[in-house]
Amino acid sequence: MVRRYHTENHVVSRLGWLRASVLGANDGLLSTSSLIIGVVTAHGSHASIVIAGISGLIAGAMSMAAGEYVSVSSQADSEHADLTRETEELTQNRPGELQELTAIYKKRGLDDALSFQVAQQLMAHDALQSHAQDELGISEISVARPIQAAIASALAFSVGALLPLTLVLVMSTRHLAIVVSVASLLFLALLGVIGAKLGKANMVKSAIRVTFWGTIAMGFSAVVGAIFGTHLL
Repeated sequence: MVRRYHTENHVVSRLGWLRASVLGANDGLLSTSSLIIGVVTAHGSHASIVIAGISGLIAGAMSMAAGEYVSVSSQADSEHADLTRETEELTQNRPGELQELTAIYKKRGLDDALSFQVAQQLMAHDALQSHAQDELGISEISVARPIQAAIASALAFSVGALLPLTLVLVMSTRHLAIVVSVASLLFLALLGVIGAKLGKANMVKSAIRVTFWGTIAMGFSAVVGAIFGTHLL
């Protein structure tokens, strides 16, 4: 008889880059669209709209990359400090660390004898990894990766920003605000659906959420552009 192995594909293994990518694409699309709409309603020239869109793409992508790198680097520093402290504790008080790990497994439902046996065997195999995963919650899946997060955010932002920017490059300014608004909302809804599908969440709820806030953001940008365009130009 051929034995079939059960395999599973869990979302948690890609939550880091998924979060950064979805956030970056949404931010790139929404912020660039809002910027373009603001300049259009302020009666800016086609050249100024293009420059604003390109500048928004570059500045936004760099900002997303820098912000994500700094944020995730802080997480990585905290993880490294915790692991260093745990290594010292394992060296100075291994019996106490064994009791600590045993107590963790007892809270999860194992009896006293089995909890001690599991803790003892896992620490014999790799004490630091056992404590990192079960005491600190640090694993290979969840470990902070600053460079990966920064690159994913910058690329995703650029892809999102390119969508409204492309419309600016191929259209005149006459109906640009309406076209960019409608197209951006459709793209936002699509991103919401994609993100929800990858994360196995409710796709309709996600699409409604991003389009709702996208409408508000672009609406405010249009109002501000119209006000400043009337009084300053």
